[in-house]
Amino acid sequence: MAKKSAIEKNNRRRRLVAQYAEKRAALKAKALDENLPLEERFQARMDLAKLPRNSAPSRIRNRCEVSGRPRAYYRKLKMSRIALRELGSAGMIPGLVKSSW
Repeated sequence: MAKKSAIEKNNRRRRLVAQYAEKRAALKAKALDENLPLEERFQARMDLAKLPRNSAPSRIRNRCEVSGRPRAYYRKLKMSRIALRELGSAGMIPGLVKSSW
């Protein structure tokens, strides 16, 4: 099990990304618009830099929904390989059969 503080920090980042997504997209579009004057685009970049760093989507870490483990994460199942193996062995995942010989 991962540290509770690391899991909560990641959840806080997810909330910030959702909160600032609209504002960030508008500023980014304004900064990339070639039809606007250079000063206006520069100001949009400066406003973008003033937003909280944790509101950037790239700062979210993929974590296992079961254990909070950040490594060996399967995106399709939203869990780590270890949790997948345990739940698969217990027969909790439909269609998954753990091979053993």
